[in-house]
Amino acid sequence: HGTGTELGDPIEAEALLATYGRDRADDRPVWLGSLKSNIGHTQAAAGVAGIIKMVQALRHGELPATLHVDEPTPHVDWAAGGVSLLTGARSWPEVDRPRRAAVSSFGVSGTNAHVILEQAEEAGAEQTPETPGVLSWPLSGGTAAALRAHAERLHDHVAERPELRGDEVAAALVRRTRFDRRAVVVGTGRAELLAGLEALAAGVPHDGVVQGAAGPGKTVFVYPGQGSQWVRMGARLLAESPVFADALAECARALAPYTDFDLLDVLTGDDPAALEPVEVVQPALWAVMVALTRWWEHHGVRPDAVIGHSQGEIAAAHVAGALSLEDAARVVAQRSQALTALAGTGGMLSVALDEAGAQALLGARGVADEVSVAAYNGPAAVVVAGPAAALDAVQEHCVRNDVRHRRIPVTYASHTPLVQPLAAELEARLAGIEPRAADIPFYSTVTAGPLDTTTLTPDYWFTNLRSPVRFHQTVQALLADGYGHFLEPSPHPGLLTAVEDTIDAAGSDAVTHATLHRDDDSPRRLALALAHTHAHGLDAAFDSTAPPADLPTYPFQHRHLWLSPTANAPAASAAHHLFLGAPVPLATSGGVLFTAEVSLATHPWLADHAVAGTVLLPGTALVELALHAADHVGCDRIDELTLSAPLLLPATGAVRLQVTVDGPDAEGRRALGVHARPAADDEAPWTAHAEGVLARAADAPPAGLPWPPPATATPVDLSDGYPRLGARGYDYGPVFQGLRRLWRDGTGGAAFAEVALPDGAAADADRSGVHPALLDAALHAVLLGAPSDRTLLPFSWSGVRLHATGAASLRVRASRLGDDAVALVMTDAAGDPVVT
Repeated sequence: HGTGTELGDPIEAEALLATYGRDRADDRPVWLGSLKSNIGHTQAAAGVAGIIKMVQALRHGELPATLHVDEPTPHVDWAAGGVSLLTGARSWPEVDRPRRAAVSSFGVSGTNAHVILEQAEEAGAEQTPETPGVLSWPLSGGTAAALRAHAERLHDHVAERPELRGDEVAAALVRRTRFDRRAVVVGTGRAELLAGLEALAAGVPHDGVVQGAAGPGKTVFVYPGQGSQWVRMGARLLAESPVFADALAECARALAPYTDFDLLDVLTGDDPAALEPVEVVQPALWAVMVALTRWWEHHGVRPDAVIGHSQGEIAAAHVAGALSLEDAARVVAQRSQALTALAGTGGMLSVALDEAGAQALLGARGVADEVSVAAYNGPAAVVVAGPAAALDAVQEHCVRNDVRHRRIPVTYASHTPLVQPLAAELEARLAGIEPRAADIPFYSTVTAGPLDTTTLTPDYWFTNLRSPVRFHQTVQALLADGYGHFLEPSPHPGLLTAVEDTIDAAGSDAVTHATLHRDDDSPRRLALALAHTHAHGLDAAFDSTAPPADLPTYPFQHRHLWLSPTANAPAASAAHHLFLGAPVPLATSGGVLFTAEVSLATHPWLADHAVAGTVLLPGTALVELALHAADHVGCDRIDELTLSAPLLLPATGAVRLQVTVDGPDAEGRRALGVHARPAADDEAPWTAHAEGVLARAADAPPAGLPWPPPATATPVDLSDGYPRLGARGYDYGPVFQGLRRLWRDGTGGAAFAEVALPDGAAADADRSGVHPALLDAALHAVLLGAPSDRTLLPFSWSGVRLHATGAASLRVRASRLGDDAVALVMTDAAGDPVVT
């Protein structure tokens, strides 16, 4: 370390001499080096930096020189022990014992760390075979641009190394720091995984890529009632997951004393009728949900609370720790058997109405005394139940009045007074169960809130069957209590739509997670489910037994904070908008003035937009200037914008811009002008480059853009797209080569495209309404279909509206309106409008 002081150096050196310098041969001293001499004082990082230095020395077999040493300090008796200063680099050869190093570091406030490192044994040459099947490659980044850069860097690294094993890549990635922007690439082979990385890097959707952002909030497991079952549910998982199989076997043993069927035979059989009896399907669903819960817990995803719908509360109570496995098995088996006595006494109907609407419906049909609301599932989703004849009348009313509904395939009316005859029988069947205080909060859908689980006595389980299910109100309570993740460990997500509707109505950012889907318990389905939780912030544990591969480091996104010596633009321009500085109100006209200086030094990416060898400010940049000005003066539409002269950017020097907006006329419309002149010549005349009119839009925002393109649209090969444009005079550099995919519709004459900013420009997406390079790339879909003997540039724009800002990628539909005109609709990946 070396303090470099007359007091500190002797203290450290004498300690080392006393510790390591005794009884050493003259030709084998302990060599003393200094990290500080190489890189300066690292403060609190002194220990870890010293370790890095010595690990590298072990790896390379060389001791690096201590720099800037003229002669050893005279304040230390160097002859008192076998310690010598390392004033020159030395080889560190293999000897008959492991090589060792000691790191002594002084960090903050005199804290001392001392670490001894020993050379590791050489790893054996024998490799285990690669793990077959589905692999998950989790990636993350501090920003969306960093995540895409991470995917691109990893793709190139793996593509160039065919010997690299997929499971070793996965093992390395699961050990990485997890930032908030996340994605998981799921695939069964090298080609599929690389295709997913390529799509992620380009910002385009892929069915093997799950993306998200880590969201706050605790996790609640949601257990549905009857309805999510399907033939052979979980059978494949039973054969391939020891964790799931062990849990299911425990459930089978717990059910055996109370049932006359074999659970595993039912779940692995092909007979649909085997699952139809209520006394079979309810225990089978309970067992599968419990086993799926254990699968999730094995992968590191655990509930902070539980909620159940109807009989789903039995699984929830067991997972919470309120019922033992044996008691839970008894409750679900005996409760479902008791229900058989009600067969033929009623029915249930799911209706897309809220509580008030349902009550009005029942009143209008005159059946409110017979039919009642059995479940409140969502803001506009209830279940009504009652005698079959009365329920038929309600269903007929729904058909006549176009009310969405679905008859539930049961012949009894749970959660209504019709189950009252079971009270004594259920009390007797469940006598002796021993509810306990839960380890995990249990939110009751009977009381619509957290419940003391010592009250889950036989009387509660009858009340659960007799009372309406207040699922919607209970989810509202969970949201209010800070729960942000709702995971359904079931064979099919039967409740997540209702949960999502409640989340939307509450204005919450909470997220839902599914597990299996009907007829799909494949490894890929489970890998995607696990990926979804990871992508949205639940730190799922991916299986990884392979040795980790050596992968590229994290793609740090650099933001330069030094002032550019050539930049003369106002500071506000760099901080807020790509080009324009702060607006200046004009004293007499009610207008506004914006100014900027633009050059290839301040905006080097503009050099990537050249036509016939001449660098031009893109017409899309003038549109962006107009949109920014419109937003400032309360307008949201460019009625028209005509480009009167191209704005050439010189190789050196800057161009000074003025964007003027006049005061409003009687209809609130404002005239706009864009002028420029060389920044170095205050006597030069101003040149008008664009003029237009800004206004307020009277019509509603347009509908989203359906995706993928219609079946009549055919893909266009883009491998030579930009070379073809280059031959026609469009000299586009990397920033303006944003066209990623293109389709042409031969029937409708439209072009469909996916465009994206490269990573370097994506970082600037938030500094513009729509980045000029991204908007320009949308036009390239039109240029590639235009006659090859013409060089077209955007000249006149009309009806331009910006609906969302900060986009780094777009989906585009360009519809021809004539030989030289097109209508453009641009949306984000979700189909919501961005620019039209």
